[in-house]
Amino acid sequence: MGQEQAIVYGKLVRDRIPEIIEADGRTAKVRVLDESELVPALTAKLAEEIEELRQASPGDHLRELADIYEVLATLTEILGFSEEQVQEAARHKRAERGGFSRRLWLHEVITDD
Repeated sequence: MGQEQAIVYGKLVRDRIPEIIEADGRTAKVRVLDESELVPALTAKLAEEIEELRQASPGDHLRELADIYEVLATLTEILGFSEEQVQEAARHKRAERGGFSRRLWLHEVITDD
């Protein structure tokens, strides 16, 4: 008889992950986060997904972008904004400060003291 092993994750997962784990014959121990825990968990998840995008091969970029999009959509809703509000804020900021289409990398700023 095999010895039980536990892998501790301690992270937010998609809604169907526990049932996928259970279908594989394993046991998933989960809890529902309190409202006060959700935004920090989502921002941690966003950082995780961004790192996965950084490390992804070109063939996996779309999949990783979809994960980032899902986290952003959930954060948008939880924080009480609509997708339209976020898009409008992005348009306003782009008009004010520009976008990223010129691919500018700020190397340094020299000041006269």
